[in-house]
Amino acid sequence: MRQRAAVLCAAAVVAATVTAGPADASAPGTADTVPAARLAWKSCGTTDYPTLQCASLKVPLDHDDPHGRQITLALSRVKHTTKKSLGPLLVNPGGPGGSGLTLAGFVASSLPKAVASRYDVIGFDPRGVGRSRPALNCAPGHFDAVRPDTVPATPATERAGLRRAKAFAAACGRTYASVLPYIDTVQTVRDMDAIRAATGYRQTAYFGYSYGTYLGAVYAKLFPQRVKRMVLDSIVDPTGVWYDDNLAQDYAFNDRHRALMSWIAKYDSTYRLGKDPERIEAKWYAMRGALAKKPAGGKVGASELEDTFIPGGYYNGYWPYLAEAFAAYVNDKNADPLVEAYENFGALDASGDNGYSVYTSVQCRDAGWPRDWKQWHKDTWEVYGKAPFMAWNNAWYNAPCAFWPTDAPQPLNIANGKLPPVLLFQATNDAATPYEGGVTVHRMLAGSSLVVEEGGGNHGITLSGNACLDKHLANYLSDGTVPRGAGEIDAVCRKLPDPKPLTSSKAASPAARGSALHGLVGFRG
Repeated sequence: MRQRAAVLCAAAVVAATVTAGPADASAPGTADTVPAARLAWKSCGTTDYPTLQCASLKVPLDHDDPHGRQITLALSRVKHTTKKSLGPLLVNPGGPGGSGLTLAGFVASSLPKAVASRYDVIGFDPRGVGRSRPALNCAPGHFDAVRPDTVPATPATERAGLRRAKAFAAACGRTYASVLPYIDTVQTVRDMDAIRAATGYRQTAYFGYSYGTYLGAVYAKLFPQRVKRMVLDSIVDPTGVWYDDNLAQDYAFNDRHRALMSWIAKYDSTYRLGKDPERIEAKWYAMRGALAKKPAGGKVGASELEDTFIPGGYYNGYWPYLAEAFAAYVNDKNADPLVEAYENFGALDASGDNGYSVYTSVQCRDAGWPRDWKQWHKDTWEVYGKAPFMAWNNAWYNAPCAFWPTDAPQPLNIANGKLPPVLLFQATNDAATPYEGGVTVHRMLAGSSLVVEEGGGNHGITLSGNACLDKHLANYLSDGTVPRGAGEIDAVCRKLPDPKPLTSSKAASPAARGSALHGLVGFRG
């Protein structure tokens, strides 16, 4: 499912390696009596997170063959500082393919000190990601500019897209034939329980964003007895993994793109693009058409323009930068701000190549995708007729799954009545994980509590400045308290105000962001 996870600069993993036993091994410790350390933690602090520690853990490539080939997971930690620890709090930023190493530092520093000090906040690079080994990189430069237009207006354009998708899938199959059958959500969940066991605790708390919500729900399904507390923020609909979820996402991103057009219309005195959102949207598509013929700076064609503006669907803090680039191109025939925006928001580096390789490997392996391209063609044109902004871009992003070299099992039913209360957070206008996903998971996890950000459209909404949301989060992680409402929703928080146009001082920093989860990004999921 197309989501933009944070690009979090991974701290160097320099610690010694320990080997985990079977994923369901019972650790002898409890939150009050912790056994001797099983992981060799060493300092790897950064300027932002000086108390960060790192370690590595060997786990089976195939957890059903615990004595077979081993792989290595990179871990990070901010250690508890109180005498009585609540144990580990595993954190994940999403993806699939998102690095979680510095997320531990972000979460530990963003939670109230009285809460964070009681947990060992543990981040990890999931199998295949970042500093875990092996790290996947199926086809470096797959997203290098300028790509073919995503909209296949001619049969030749569609054939070009198919060649790229097939080539990517074939490259993954050639390079990682022995690994791909084991890069999926279930194996990653079993890795998580190996991490939990290596900490010496019988239970773990978990905090996941985006795809990390699905990861958490599957963990809870397979290891309900291991869940101490669980927070899911911006929630994947588990009944649609992954083909149907991507189609639903196309409509939601189109709505969010139109919200950006409406925001620009409010500030006509700044951007001089007009006061009618529909006419502004028409200008955007006219810009797209012009770039399809003549890419800006030799880098930003129609496909790259979409890549540049899609992050605006995740986080409205990017809107002022995108609006300035749009206005400069249309009003002043100046493409430089657009190229800069692409380089900041849309372009992929090596970590993005790695993230996309893991993204496809997990999603293509997790669940069945149509193998007949005619189905994709039909469905995507149908969506495009109503929601054109991301329809074909998203289709090509996931198209390798039509040709993936591994088979796929049926997804797990994550319905669960064996858990302590789970705390759910969902914005009503989230594009990456539409609102219905939060409602669905609330129904499927008995005893869960749903907190809604009314009118909010950002993705990853806690620890991003909304005090109402963060109070619910802190209370829950502190003592397990969840709000209880009379209806479908247990608590409602008002959204944060939309941004204002940039001042001259802010305009010098297009990489500004609201939180670590809204980093400059290059993959979805």
